[in-house]
Formats: sequence, structure tokens, C-alpha cells
Amino acid sequence: MIDSHCHLTSPQLLGRIDEVLARARAAGIETLITIGTDVDDARRAIAVCEGRPAVRCAVGLAAGSSDADLDGQMAALRALAGAPAVCALGEMGLEYHHRHVPPPTVQKTVLARQLELARQMRLPAVLHCRQAVDDMLAMLRDFPEVPAVFHCFTGTMDEARLILDAGYMVSLAGVVTFKNAAELRRVARYVPSDRLLLETDAPYLTPEPLRGRQKVNEPALLAHTAAAVAQARGIGPAELDAVTTTNARRFFGL
Repeated sequence: MIDSHCHLTSPQLLGRIDEVLARARAAGIETLITIGTDVDDARRAIAVCEGRPAVRCAVGLAAGSSDADLDGQMAALRALAGAPAVCALGEMGLEYHHRHVPPPTVQKTVLARQLELARQMRLPAVLHCRQAVDDMLAMLRDFPEVPAVFHCFTGTMDEARLILDAGYMVSLAGVVTFKNAAELRRVARYVPSDRLLLETDAPYLTPEPLRGRQKVNEPALLAHTAAAVAQARGIGPAELDAVTTTNARRFFGL
């Protein structure tokens, strides 16, 4: 399996990175994509990849990023994106649920600059999109050359249809295992086989049955999400593993 989105630079994981990666290997995780959310975090993500061929990274400015010195941030991001370990830009996106983020106008400016960089560098984009599907798809129409994945999708079936009809990937995280996530399991059944990715978003969103008992999620727990998605699709875990691993390799150019 491939964990297509985790945050190995988070304090909960970075301080015991070798243990975390050893457990991931034991659980059958062959590759992990760790995500940078600002320039400093991107540098840390690249450093985590050094000497660890099973770890690759994406670098970006998250939806909560300021547009202060955006030219400087983008220049730094462009330089970092040229590192051999970098296989995507992101996460980037639009966050309309939380209030402690810049207004949508700022978020759209930061996102547009990164999508343009992705187009120029021919890299896929890892998207954070919460309660903003219409605006996100409207922006993406200006960047048809950029492959993109909607990471940690938690939206409705109608939103999933819009995303898939536009040609993008959908990644599912531990939320799909939650007891109140029946709609998301319907989405898991609906996504075409060639458009589906799996992720942990570790250290967040610990899946059932460990939710509430293990506060820090980690890549080794991806199997629980995979089991829930496989059950929703009516296939075995091995088949789902083969499909999503192939998709991740293709999308990230692994």
C-alpha cells in the first residue's frame, strides 16, 4: 500500500520517525508521501526523505497561509520543488469551514499562484478542499494541465460526482471508517477504480476501531481505512491494495 498523504514532520511523528517508519513497513506500506504545509515545513519534509527511499514528499502552502511576501514564498517553493524527493505540490487549497484562516480572496490568490507553479513544473497538485468544491473546480478550470487529487475527501456524493466528472482523483482517509460516515462509504463505492487513493493524514484522523483509544494516527494504521473501503466496494483488501497502489504510483510518478 501507499500512504498518499501524511505529515511525518508533525511533532507527534518526527520525534520517533524511525519507529513510525518501521511499523509502516511491517504493515505493508511500501511508500509514504509526507506533506509540507509551508516553506519551513517543506524543508523539513525534504529532509525526512533524505536517505529514506520509501518516503517522498509534496511541498506547498496550505489553505491557511498568508499572502504576506507571497513572491518570496513562491520563489522559495519553486526552489524546493526541484528537489529529487518532491513528487507533487501541496497541500494547497480552500478552507471555508474554519474561521481562523485568511478570507477566501486571499486563499484563492495563494492557490492560483501554486497551481500556476504546478503547471510550469509539470507536477500534480494535492488539494485541501473543505466546503469549497464549487470554487475549487472553478479555479481548476484555468489549469486543465494540472492533475490533482482532492485529499481526505469528506464531502457528499453530489460533490464527489462533480469532482470525478471534472477528471480529478479522490483520496479517502480514516473518516470513512467512522460510524457516522455512511455517505462517505457510498462515495467509496462510487469512485472509479482508476481514480481512488488512500491516505492516513497522520497524525490526524485515527481510524476505527482505534479512534478514541489512540490519539496519534500513523501510516501503519492505513490498513483499517483500506479494509473499510474494500468492504464498501465489495472487493478484497488485496485487490484494493493493487488498485490504489497503481493509482498512487501513476499520479505521483513513483
